[in-house]
Amino acid sequence: AMGPIHPLDPLTREEIGAAAPAAKAHLLAQGVAQADLRFESVELQEPSEEVKRAIIRGDQAELLSAAPRVLVVQCYNVAEPAGVWRCLVTLQDTAVVQEVKAEYIPGVQPMIQLEEFGQVETAVKEDPRYIAALAKRGVTDMSMVCVGQWSCGSWHEKGEEGRHISHTFSWTRMGDDHDNYYAHPIEGVNAVVDIRTMEVLRVDDYCADDPVPVPKTQINYEPRFQSGIRKDLRPIAITQPEGVSFSLEGYHLQWHEWSLRVGFNAREGLTLHDIRYSGRPILYRASIAEMCVPYGSNHPAHARKNVFDIGEYGLGKLANSLQLGCDCVGEIRYLDAYLADINGEVTLRKNVICIHEEDAGMLWKHWDYRTDHTEVRRARKLVVSSISTVGNYEYGSYWYFHLDGTIQFEMKATGIINTVACAPGCGDAFGVEVAPGVVGQIHQHIFCARLDLAVDGPLNSVVECNTVQEPAASNPYSNAFRVEQQVLQVETGRSAEAAAQRYWKFVSTEGRNHVGAPTGYELHPESAVTNFLAPRGPSGARANFLQRQLWVTPFHPAERFPAGDFLNGSSGADGVGRYIEAGRSVVDEDLVAWHVFGLHHQPRPEDFPVQSCIMTGFKLMPSGFFSQNPCLDIPASAPAKACSNGTHA
Repeated sequence: AMGPIHPLDPLTREEIGAAAPAAKAHLLAQGVAQADLRFESVELQEPSEEVKRAIIRGDQAELLSAAPRVLVVQCYNVAEPAGVWRCLVTLQDTAVVQEVKAEYIPGVQPMIQLEEFGQVETAVKEDPRYIAALAKRGVTDMSMVCVGQWSCGSWHEKGEEGRHISHTFSWTRMGDDHDNYYAHPIEGVNAVVDIRTMEVLRVDDYCADDPVPVPKTQINYEPRFQSGIRKDLRPIAITQPEGVSFSLEGYHLQWHEWSLRVGFNAREGLTLHDIRYSGRPILYRASIAEMCVPYGSNHPAHARKNVFDIGEYGLGKLANSLQLGCDCVGEIRYLDAYLADINGEVTLRKNVICIHEEDAGMLWKHWDYRTDHTEVRRARKLVVSSISTVGNYEYGSYWYFHLDGTIQFEMKATGIINTVACAPGCGDAFGVEVAPGVVGQIHQHIFCARLDLAVDGPLNSVVECNTVQEPAASNPYSNAFRVEQQVLQVETGRSAEAAAQRYWKFVSTEGRNHVGAPTGYELHPESAVTNFLAPRGPSGARANFLQRQLWVTPFHPAERFPAGDFLNGSSGADGVGRYIEAGRSVVDEDLVAWHVFGLHHQPRPEDFPVQSCIMTGFKLMPSGFFSQNPCLDIPASAPAKACSNGTHA
């Protein structure tokens, strides 16, 4: 039998199994739900602020296990063009429904569901207008055609108003079920589908009079298509003969001086909670709360490509079941997750989270030439990861915890670039021809981390640090430069400034170090990306969080997503740009930092037919959090069996 559920633990099978039917029954009883009610998501509502404070203070009293769990069940009627029901289901003792409250949110659209992908494809492939457009291009075998279900923002096109729209793109395989269809884009044909009714509203053919030929050359990445597989790479074995150094009890993970709780939900996927070092709190919650993928083409067939993969689809719903030896190497522990499907049924996602240790090279070293004495230590890190496939791309989310107190996030982007067709040698300025007639368009992958701060306690402030050259009057040798620090007073968005080596420090209201300075953590914007969307354009208006690299707001339980709660067809009125309009103080408050970072991607031929990982991320580094290097007690590594001069020792 499981003990009491911690307020931060992910949902159990029993909880989803109780809450989803309770929400449906409540809406049916009210006469507002239809029999074909669809479920967008079932997730845990964050605990009350009272419970949050207790957790940060380390007060794990009975208050915590006794706190009822509230599940947020979001569902929608297929027959209605828009609107979502948000039901709050309070559970006591895991599966006993105590209360259901329902709120109707008009005019919004849910996330696109995995189960709807196939339905959209089927509807498009059965449409006579679509079949005719493909026939013009010599494509007649519909069994080989693949239709991509893209979200498409809010473009006020006639007939789309107030509907849940997918603007689709198409490719075809050539003669083999395993052929890489991204090598054969069908250019200029975009079927527009109402996702709720599965009605094909129209089929836009942007080059009907002069169709772009479909590239026919097969370009594949699976082993069966390669002329040979190399045999000169010998195995690298990663072993921990004495076992792992971390412990995992339920979702509570401990390693070295680190302690944290692992979470997971349908939208953000992997979430981390109550992150501590030596028992001292640093972050109450950390997640990647949104991502935006704007494409740069001015062609009408492609201008709507501006996808919010988290808010419009959900990384959790699209998470992979990870495989030992492929996705994760070494001594691995996996965690499963329970989610609700489109019918509100519980689904088990096996091995969606991977936990392991990695060697991380040299930690520190010094040779004292006077005594000819050397000290060197090896670094290692704890890795908590999850990988999701969103259409053509894979996103690997990796949180690293380092021995020295650094928290690092790395996003690894791989998969297959989105392709379009051109006449061979006749591409345009907005992409690169990666193979004859196959173009990868310029685009970006911009992420937003939501960091609920708790550096040495619940109250924090943010200090902006800029390096300046000392003015000539006090700079007689023309060499002086220093860091100027400014405490941010009210909620705001701030830009990275490479010329000033700008970084931000999150400092504790209560904590002081051995020189009397506030304890803190600093964030260096290592992967700042310039936003090229016009702020008032149809894509830019929905993604105003891209305009800054750091947003700082006081914590509010309803402010969870930087581009707002409902992204499909959104106007851009919601999100962090709206949150900061309140002008609240951010001095000595319970704060949330929103860090925006990403990848600027002009594709290369080397990115095709499958893209090797490209990385982006950030680090949170202790800054006066410790009184000295916390890694002086790390033991020296025992001399291992190794190779020297090409011989096995």
